[in-house]
Amino acid sequence: MGEEGKTSLYVGDLEPSVTDSELFDAFSHASHLSSVRVCRDLTTGRSLGYGYVTFDYPREAKIAMEMLNFTALKGRSIRVMYYVHNPSLLKRGVGNIFIKNLDKSSDQEGLYDTFSCFGSILRFKLATDASGESRGFGFVQYNTEVSAHKAIEHMNGMLLNDTEVYVGPFLQRDSPTKKEMFTDIYVKNLSKSLTDKELNTIFQEFGPTTSCVIIRDGEVPQGKSKGFGFVNFKNPEDAEKAVEALNGKKFDDKEWFVTKSKKKYQRESEVKGGLKHAVNKSQGSSNLCVTKLDKRVTDEILKDFFSSYGTITSCKVVRDSRGVSKGSGIVSFLKSAEALRAVRI
Repeated sequence: MGEEGKTSLYVGDLEPSVTDSELFDAFSHASHLSSVRVCRDLTTGRSLGYGYVTFDYPREAKIAMEMLNFTALKGRSIRVMYYVHNPSLLKRGVGNIFIKNLDKSSDQEGLYDTFSCFGSILRFKLATDASGESRGFGFVQYNTEVSAHKAIEHMNGMLLNDTEVYVGPFLQRDSPTKKEMFTDIYVKNLSKSLTDKELNTIFQEFGPTTSCVIIRDGEVPQGKSKGFGFVNFKNPEDAEKAVEALNGKKFDDKEWFVTKSKKKYQRESEVKGGLKHAVNKSQGSSNLCVTKLDKRVTDEILKDFFSSYGTITSCKVVRDSRGVSKGSGIVSFLKSAEALRAVRI
């Protein structure tokens, strides 16, 4: 839990306006407080909702955690945990359990109290919405695998507030040598009223994010949501947790599809691969009608694919009044021989 002597605590769920000075005051009962810092976005300077407090002696850090965990700071209950300096202890699968089907009345303190009897907790988090109400799932990470197994054995299938809860480990689908790390996430089936900030709040339950955007019509932020977006995490472990926890979960009666996001060149390569089977017939000597297009194909992708066969004078994906692809497009070449060459691909 830190270098010999000095011990740091992580303080989470901070109210956005909390300053370094106010955080210092909250822990000022300790006579050997080494440093205090509220973490902020490097670009905007806005609070990231968490900070660190470092003590000269481990005993004072322990007393502070026991005294201040779940107490209110500027009207919001804070979470206080040891800051683990050893990254290997935080790697996925070691003492880390996932809890779901929690009752809406569940809170952070209740989650901690319920699972702390099985061992020493390194990290814990109950996912909540903007109003602080439980989203029905959470995470606990113990310092040993033994404690995690005890919690699963005793708590899985138990009734908490008359609701049968699921408690289990994060499943490791691939062997460590084959496991592909990722930080970018694609999410679709979003409610059209959901904002970028609300989406980011949901994903930040799993760890710090570096970007979060909902794709909209036009270039302006006020454009109509297209129902999908992208989230980037700082840590691959947090991204994987988010995918596992949120994929298939319902928000506003919409079942989310959450998965690893492919890079732009990967998406375009995949889409272009299907174009080889999409040319159905020629409309004229130099015009092609391309059907059965993947809905992700844009004018640019279509043009880029056919440009190797000749000079393109126009290229357009056919769309409905809402701008959604109808699965077909028109490609016009300068010469009929070029169009013929494209048909024969």
